[in-house]
Amino acid sequence: MKQLLIGLMSAMVLSQCGEAAKVEDKRKIFNYNEIAGITSLDPAAASSTENIWAVNQLFNGLVQTDDELNVVPAIAKTYSISPDGLTYTFLLRSDVYFQNDACFEGNKGRQVKAKDVEYSFNRLYDSQVSSAMSLLSNIDRSEKTNYKGFVAVNDSVFELYLKSPFSAFLNILTMKYFSIVPQEAIEKYKVDFRGHPVGTGPFQFKYWGEGNKLILTRNNRYFEKDENNVPLPYLDAVTVSFIKDRETSFMELLNGKFDMLSGADAMNINEVLDKTGELRDFYATKFVLQKQTYLKTDYIGILVDDKIGIVKQSPLRLKAVRQAINYGFDREKMIKYLRNNIGLPARAGFIPKGLKSFDESVVKGYTYNPDKVRQLLDEAGYPKGKDMPEITLHTTENFKEQLEFIQSQLAENNIKVAISIEKSSVLRQAVAACEYNLFKKSWVADYADEENFFSLFYSKNFAPEGFNYFHYKNPDFDAAFNKALVEQNLGVKAKLYQQMDQMLIDDAPVIPLFYDQVIRLVNKNIQGLKTNPMNLLDLRRVKKE
Repeated sequence: MKQLLIGLMSAMVLSQCGEAAKVEDKRKIFNYNEIAGITSLDPAAASSTENIWAVNQLFNGLVQTDDELNVVPAIAKTYSISPDGLTYTFLLRSDVYFQNDACFEGNKGRQVKAKDVEYSFNRLYDSQVSSAMSLLSNIDRSEKTNYKGFVAVNDSVFELYLKSPFSAFLNILTMKYFSIVPQEAIEKYKVDFRGHPVGTGPFQFKYWGEGNKLILTRNNRYFEKDENNVPLPYLDAVTVSFIKDRETSFMELLNGKFDMLSGADAMNINEVLDKTGELRDFYATKFVLQKQTYLKTDYIGILVDDKIGIVKQSPLRLKAVRQAINYGFDREKMIKYLRNNIGLPARAGFIPKGLKSFDESVVKGYTYNPDKVRQLLDEAGYPKGKDMPEITLHTTENFKEQLEFIQSQLAENNIKVAISIEKSSVLRQAVAACEYNLFKKSWVADYADEENFFSLFYSKNFAPEGFNYFHYKNPDFDAAFNKALVEQNLGVKAKLYQQMDQMLIDDAPVIPLFYDQVIRLVNKNIQGLKTNPMNLLDLRRVKKE
């Protein structure tokens, strides 16, 4: 009898476990790996892609970008800009609530109000909290605005004031820095808010074991719905792992633990892709390859300020030499054979494909042309490269293979280049201090406006104070840049940007290499996962079969 009872109890336990497993199996959980790790879940610290991805699941801002990079409302129901371009008015939705948390009375999240926007923006002025202060520089905090710069007019209206018109400002507000946070949570968790976030997003915080696992669960009070009035998100949860080894994380994808791997660095592209950039047959049966234009330009920068000693002694002070280098290697071959067709050869200017002003038929860049190289070297006084000193190109180990290809082709065209491999920190500091004449870098868009790219060449942004590592100065470029800042007509602004891009090509302070692409391997049971040129992970409409 005793054995029978034990048997029955065991059967009941097994049955209950089986039922629990069935329930668990029904939950739709999206799993991905983050090799680089996450350092904070506070939107004020959302300065890296990995942090931004996590923060995007937890928080919303006043506005956001759609997949075509148009600015659309989020917490704001509508917004308007005054005719003089100085006053931005946002009418808030009435159905947005902070996620339930112990920081609120009765553990119940309250409605978001304009005072929360005011509090969140004010918080960004604290350099101990955020590195976003430079993004606020055009906000008018003078006597004219009672030294505030922005104000909650009432519970549902928020106004913000600029010193001068700035056509890219709405795009800046889509950055995750400008997510709305509740004061109660900041006061309760203080610095620990980085690991206990409270927002309004489609998912809410559940658990974070740093370096181990992050778990987010569905926010059942999320305000957005799909076109059929079905509440978003569709998923029940999101988990993020932090496996640092590329091979291990790739095996976990093959084993079904992960639903996606993102980025060429997360996989062996020679193993996964053929030379045309398509999935090899074995992987094509298991995964979908997503490739999308990415707002990122890889380039070789040239210091052109002849007031600096190393420039005075360098042939790079001559525009003809800089142009000759631009003509002296084959970008198409480099992308095909060294990157398996990930990325697009930079045949236009510095602006990558994906931004509105990009047009190869208008901005004429460089293609491989040995005849032009010979002609330009003659003009520079170095016929067939005779007497031209060797130039040193500084880079990191990651780009050694690409740059050795460029080095080889330039040598065939009588331009001698030495490659110096540096640590990332050394390269970054030396470039900012104008210690290197020639250097490999890239620029990723912080927000979807060309101004973000062109600010690198504006003369008031000379390094080390700014990002003009080239010390490029062209009064015509500066004048066009200033016009574009205040221009509200998108068509006119695009033409100004194209003129500026052509100036950069003609003056050649930079050697555009390629416009990068977002690349993802996605399990075939995942539906609705889209890509976008900002490489933002959006899981609101993702379904898992």
